[in-house]
Amino acid sequence: MSNLQTLQTLAETRRSIYGLNKDLPVSKEEIEKLVEHAVLHTPSSFNSQSARVIILFGEEHNKLWQITEDVLRDIVNDEEKFTPTKQKIDGFKAGAGTILFYEDETVVKHLQEQFAPYADKFPQWSDHSSGMHQYAIWTALASINVGANLQHYNPVIDKKVADEWSIDKNWKLIAQMVFGGIDAPAGEKTFEPIEKRLKVFG
Repeated sequence: MSNLQTLQTLAETRRSIYGLNKDLPVSKEEIEKLVEHAVLHTPSSFNSQSARVIILFGEEHNKLWQITEDVLRDIVNDEEKFTPTKQKIDGFKAGAGTILFYEDETVVKHLQEQFAPYADKFPQWSDHSSGMHQYAIWTALASINVGANLQHYNPVIDKKVADEWSIDKNWKLIAQMVFGGIDAPAGEKTFEPIEKRLKVFG
């Protein structure tokens, strides 16, 4: 199989897996190395390297989703209405860990000052870089048979999460990636006609 075929196969393998368990098929150290590689080698605008990533395993992972549950319960404040949310969060707790994706706004602001003509674009480019980090790590996890799904409970959990893990106040939370062993595969994926999504000229 060529490198291109391998890359395309991995892209197809990467799916949103919600049926997760705590039985990782690899060691925590291998997960750490995988994330470290992505942080080092995923591109960013002007080589800003503004991505910041935190990995939570075990009880730290459970703590994150308990914080999320508590925050959302205060917002909903109705046990019956909260039941679907509780079930969803219990599914996240069932996983082995969570990766928190941040962007360092100090870096972004410095670039805005240094390259004023592009100042309004740097926050957008920062988001682009974060998205690439998320995709790189998600695909790499799929390559070692670790399931994952991506969540966005920011900004409602930001302060409590920052307080719990003493996170730099200049780090902006972008996304949360839950990962673990795979209990159930992803459902069937449907596709919009490629003709609607791709145009070629010349």
